[in-house]
Amino acid sequence: MRRPVALRLSAALSTMALAAATGAVLTMPEASAAAAGGATGFASQNGGTTGGAGGQTVRATTGTQIHQALCGRASSSTPITIEVEGTINHANTAKVSGDSCNTAAGVIELKQISNVTLVGVGSGAVFDQLGIHIRQSSNIIIQNVTVKNVKKSGSPTSNGGDAIGMESDVRNVWVDHATLEASGGEDDGFDGLFDMKDNTQYVTLSYSTLRNSGRGGLIGSSETQLDNGYVTFHHNLYENVDSRTPLLRGGVAHIYNNYYVKLNKSGINSRAGAHAKVDNNYFKDSKDVLGTFYTDTTGYWQVSGNTFDNVTWSSPGTENHPAGPDPKSNTTVSIPYAYTLDAASCVPAIVTSTAGAGKGLKVSDGDCSTTTPTPDPTDPTPDPTDPTDPTTPGGTNLSLGAGADGSSKASGTSYGNVRDGDLGTYWSPAGSTGSVSVKWPSATTVSAVTIREAAGAQGVIGSWRLLNADTGAVLKTGSGAGSIGIPATSLRKITFEITGASGTPRVAEFETYAG
Repeated sequence: MRRPVALRLSAALSTMALAAATGAVLTMPEASAAAAGGATGFASQNGGTTGGAGGQTVRATTGTQIHQALCGRASSSTPITIEVEGTINHANTAKVSGDSCNTAAGVIELKQISNVTLVGVGSGAVFDQLGIHIRQSSNIIIQNVTVKNVKKSGSPTSNGGDAIGMESDVRNVWVDHATLEASGGEDDGFDGLFDMKDNTQYVTLSYSTLRNSGRGGLIGSSETQLDNGYVTFHHNLYENVDSRTPLLRGGVAHIYNNYYVKLNKSGINSRAGAHAKVDNNYFKDSKDVLGTFYTDTTGYWQVSGNTFDNVTWSSPGTENHPAGPDPKSNTTVSIPYAYTLDAASCVPAIVTSTAGAGKGLKVSDGDCSTTTPTPDPTDPTPDPTDPTDPTTPGGTNLSLGAGADGSSKASGTSYGNVRDGDLGTYWSPAGSTGSVSVKWPSATTVSAVTIREAAGAQGVIGSWRLLNADTGAVLKTGSGAGSIGIPATSLRKITFEITGASGTPRVAEFETYAG
């Protein structure tokens, strides 16, 4: 059953203090128009969250390259999308200096910057024992990445033990289709998976998996730090987490259509005057999934449509205020954006099939089924205003005698077949997508490329990207084989990446020309 909800209201931020003291109806700041680019929840407010939309797109396979991309911008606010593939770890993440960045070794540092998208592509992006730190920054999107086993004690340490941590005047962050996981609790050296503190606002966590941790995450690091909030959690899977799903100190959280499995000690912990709107979630095999815990400074909640499946509740005490066993609302929280609720009964199936990295960015259609948004941000739509140049370039084919490599190859094919001048030989990826490169021992200027398909495979290649493999910069995107004109670029390696096809592509020749 589809249930659209769209509410707007305006009030001063100071109203929060009165609401915290009385448990009264909570009002929000004036809502702004929802942003383009897909951000949902509170991240769509306050001007919206678009990340690096409209800016350059670059590819990074190391943490150092991520930092280099940030530091290579014209300014700290120049939009950029950084596509990440491979494993990012301490060994390949160094500090990089520049006027448009403020980075550090041993952590992905998004500090004092804005307008950045970090998205996993290809075979996936894994931040292994290396956290992502957002500080004094705004308009950030993190999508389709895995962050695992980040430690605050032991070795190696990173980001204070948080998988993703935000602090110090952070605004408008959207984290989507991420997998955040640890291998234990604080005694094992881990801290939170998703922490927000010191004036962090307008954040959405959607379609993500958080698992195997002592602490899911917090909003506010102390009972007196109440300047955080306006956070949305929807369609996330919390699995085998001891507590803090989340811990909310002050502020406002909208928590809907999440699937909670095995919350071992406590779940949503609303305290210090916080207000949580908790809609159509599914709680299973868990304990004390909602209330105020470990303090006598209580918070508030509005509940509707939730399912409690084998949930146990402890007895109330001085510092223990469970909402159950029959949770009732003790406040009203109004939400300033439109959203659609899935019925709680289908949340386990929807969330299991959509939440986390590597799920194809699938989302709920709001009616207990899934869909894939278009266009896919990891597979850019070809620019219809900049078609492939049909004119065959002249001059010497620079690929003849050059080197070649690629991402994968089907049995019986060779990377070298694309630069041997023989249309009877070809390279094919192992599936319908993949990349092949031509490379030289020294810098070579290229201003045109021709892609020729083998006989019997003409028209199979769909969308593609042409990359400067030295820097990861996207030189051009398009659709179909043929001749491609680009600005003259000096490089040592150029990559043709097939991102869509109607079958198994066969690239007979990857020709390159100086003019």
